[in-house]
Amino acid sequence: MTNKNIDEKVVNDFGKEWKAFNHHEMNSESLQSSFDSYFSIFPFKDLPPNSKGFDMGCGSGRWAKFVFPNVGNLHCIDPSDVALTQAKNHLASAKNCTFECASASENSLEESSQDFGYSLGVLHHTPDTAEALNKCTSKLKPGAPFLLYLYYSLDNKPLWYRGLWLASNSFRKVISRLPFPLKFLISQLIGFFIYLPLARISLICEKIGMNVKNFPLSDYRAKPFYMLRTDALDRFGTRLEHRFSKKEITEMLENAGLHNIIFSDKPPFWTAIAYKK
Repeated sequence: MTNKNIDEKVVNDFGKEWKAFNHHEMNSESLQSSFDSYFSIFPFKDLPPNSKGFDMGCGSGRWAKFVFPNVGNLHCIDPSDVALTQAKNHLASAKNCTFECASASENSLEESSQDFGYSLGVLHHTPDTAEALNKCTSKLKPGAPFLLYLYYSLDNKPLWYRGLWLASNSFRKVISRLPFPLKFLISQLIGFFIYLPLARISLICEKIGMNVKNFPLSDYRAKPFYMLRTDALDRFGTRLEHRFSKKEITEMLENAGLHNIIFSDKPPFWTAIAYKK
């Protein structure tokens, strides 16, 4: 069942995920590196003084932790009250953060009121991604930047790589519908026996001079095991996900009233910055 363009079961599962992996004690250097991979194209220096913006689908607040020192006010929004509790704990020292348990489609932000916004790894888990994106961008002032990350359809990968993904996706469709304790256990086994070996093999191969661009899970080669465990649960524990090509994301951004679209040429794909017309 859906409500406010959210899937309640997905929201409940993510609440449990962010409670299990709240990133509060995670190594700051590793988290900073992941933050930089997303925000390297974000124009912090161009934001107006005392800028106000939003983190749509803030989860545990892991990205807001790095954003709030650079802005005037950050409105953290998530449809899971469990996740939002983790974010409040994570950002307890942030006096310029406000919190709202709401969806991308229905929240208290006024139209054309925000100086910036971002949504990373969230909107592809909504029933209607384009509608959620339209609602996000409607909150932005003209000229405001919006940073977006959506799961990509592997459109820059070879055919054999996409075949591997299709095989893994068949397992996801089964595992994601299991009771949470069981899918948590299975995802952690996947993290240990599949994610970790493949990631570290990529790291070794890179160190001896090999090109690991198309090695499965090579993006995780230098990431801590905590992140591998988190993303294994995210990947195999989520029952609803959409994937988009670079072209499809461009069209959605343009249809949402954004322009000057720039895609990062580094993982994670596809991360894009665009500006409200």
